[in-house]
Amino acid sequence: AACSKWDIREKVWEHLEASGLAEFPRPVRGRIPNFKGSLQACCSLRELGVFSRAREVKVDPDKPLEGARLAALQTRKTLLVPTPRLRTGLFNRIVPPPGATKEMLRRCATSQGVKDYSVPVGLDGKAQVDLVVVGSVAVSEKGWRIGKGEGYADMEYAMMVSMGAVQEDTPVVTIVHDCQVLDIAEELLGDHDLTVDYILTPTRTIQTNCKRPKPQGIMWHKASSILINSEMLGKIPILKTLRCREKQAGKDVTLQDEHPALANTKRAAVSNKKVMAANPQPGAAPGSAPVESDPVNPKFEGSDTITTVYVGNLPGSLRVSELKSALRELQVVPVGLKWQGAQHRAFLDYRDQGAAHRAVSSLQGLSLGGNALRVELAKSQRSQG
Repeated sequence: AACSKWDIREKVWEHLEASGLAEFPRPVRGRIPNFKGSLQACCSLRELGVFSRAREVKVDPDKPLEGARLAALQTRKTLLVPTPRLRTGLFNRIVPPPGATKEMLRRCATSQGVKDYSVPVGLDGKAQVDLVVVGSVAVSEKGWRIGKGEGYADMEYAMMVSMGAVQEDTPVVTIVHDCQVLDIAEELLGDHDLTVDYILTPTRTIQTNCKRPKPQGIMWHKASSILINSEMLGKIPILKTLRCREKQAGKDVTLQDEHPALANTKRAAVSNKKVMAANPQPGAAPGSAPVESDPVNPKFEGSDTITTVYVGNLPGSLRVSELKSALRELQVVPVGLKWQGAQHRAFLDYRDQGAAHRAVSSLQGLSLGGNALRVELAKSQRSQG
């Protein structure tokens, strides 16, 4: 029988551990594996013309790609790193402090540095990515790629297509150990799978000349293939926002897991539309269509009940304008903000619990000024939540 993707993953993970090639973090099973020689492989990135010409580079946050992130920072390129599991947006832009030393740039390239020196980039951030660098568990010389099985790299690329951040000819590079380059049957690939144009190992640079088309955007009807389902939409606010935009643009955004059991939810939405049509928003044009709840514009939420979100652990040096900028980037702008910088906290008012919960999900763990924010519903709201 032909090997499945999971067979190949297990084979690679087991070999890396058994041969002593696996590096921290261990065990490598279930991860994009770090390996001995990863920094050497990353150094080859500088020799690629596509890297030299690139101004904006997206590099995944995996440990073996640390050298790629460092190379982008050292050559003064704009470095974008996806947020872990997309919980607080799509990208963070890594911004080293002014006059950063070589040692500081090395720190900025680490996973902790990515948290400490990052600025969120939302759907309206006008990102124009010239080069994509992804991790892999296995890859073939033809450019077929297998990730760790959660589908985030495929999803991130599809989202970049949908937001116009990449073009059809944007090159994709992966960095792996030589033992991770092996034969992969093309029938294992789906339409959502990301292929690669260059493979860098500690000893080789492989140009795949891959002709298989890359994902053309998010295929909502096949979403279960890349982990997008109704539950996942609740966990990834930016994905939910992108779906709303594509729906408004007339695209079919029906999910594969949407079945008759969700009919009640849809009926409730229709009923809510009718109520809003009967009670239009103040200032709405006569005869205009009712405005649906939009996470980008909290003023359009359907309820007048204010729900407050507590934001704590704000650094003393943070300015209210910086917090407001982060809220705009993450598209969770409140209708009211109470700033208590001296107490290292702020309170955000939202028109309904849905908007408040989106804000909590988007802001939780976000790093501002080197501090990871503490975010939750304000005490007065928790019993209602």
